[in-house]
Amino acid sequence: MEAISFFAGAGGLDLGIRRAGFNIRLALELEQVYCDTLINNGHHNVRQGNVMNYTAERIRDESNLNNNQEIDLIFGGSPCQSFSTAGNRQAFSDPRGQAMLKFAELVNDLQPKFFLLENVRGLLSAALRHRPINQRGENFPPLDVDEMPGSALQHLLNIFGNYNVTVQLVNAADYGVPQKRERVFIIGTRNDLSITYNFPQPTHNEEGADGLPRWRTFRDIYENLDIEEHHYANYSAERLFYMRMIPQGGGNWRDLPEECIQEAMGGAFTSGGGKVGFYRRIKLDKPSPTLLTSPIQKSTNIGHPLEDRPLSIEEYLAIQEFPKGYQVYGSISQKYTQIGNAVPVRLAEIIGLSIAHSINLLHVNR
Repeated sequence: MEAISFFAGAGGLDLGIRRAGFNIRLALELEQVYCDTLINNGHHNVRQGNVMNYTAERIRDESNLNNNQEIDLIFGGSPCQSFSTAGNRQAFSDPRGQAMLKFAELVNDLQPKFFLLENVRGLLSAALRHRPINQRGENFPPLDVDEMPGSALQHLLNIFGNYNVTVQLVNAADYGVPQKRERVFIIGTRNDLSITYNFPQPTHNEEGADGLPRWRTFRDIYENLDIEEHHYANYSAERLFYMRMIPQGGGNWRDLPEECIQEAMGGAFTSGGGKVGFYRRIKLDKPSPTLLTSPIQKSTNIGHPLEDRPLSIEEYLAIQEFPKGYQVYGSISQKYTQIGNAVPVRLAEIIGLSIAHSINLLHVNR
């Protein structure tokens, strides 16, 4: 089964798709250091380049595919910043959002049997045209259609005119990944194939009900790690001072001594929201929270449950279930970013196998 990868990053999605039986003819990635990661871990035909500069003809040429060869799958996890609820939510006005539209354009031009697109949960609620919160309400005009939640996703789906599309919010923990990570998966099947894709059934659940095992936890990873040296970013002296007060096993700012909380939190003390990421030690006996591109930001700390440090690069790799010995290139910051943005390998393989199963059924029925 022939596949093409866009936005390859550190290669988590590519690894899973390859394990599912696909031959990835081309892996395209914008950042050179990410390409170094891919190449040095055995990924084939990696090209450094901007997807915006590619045509269907160039894709076929660099994939060594002739015009008569059918592509089974085009896949990728496109940049998410323009849809994240933590950002300005510029959707397709942002160049990073435009890359998603380019993906759709190339799918339409290349006509693979299947496509797979992964992005953040915020894509479900993003508007095609974002109106700032302080410009909404009874003193302002009602929202236009393009300003309504979900209009960006609907615009994207309308572009895939020749595909039957399924959209699913997936929690990686439900598939055995030791991480509560929710992401949107969009999977399309070409209309002439006359099939409806169904997402695979979960293999785990939070309580271990209905005959399924419980979610896997950080302890499951921690007790099986065999790491000679951990590499991680260092806390500032102030952050470390307060982190040492958080109880081992899991906690956050609410567990600080009461007389310290206001000083530790600064201006955030009087702000709204739960602020769960402040001075957070992840819970030893729960799945990891979503791995972020930096584990030491003030509001999104991902601290080790037992040690006075953030999670290490090696622990990030283990939680995302990259194979042992997988080497990520670049600075410590670039390494966290690559791994934090990746699709967990196990989840990628499970979804890849479900697509491969549908393709195999097509061959049998013919």
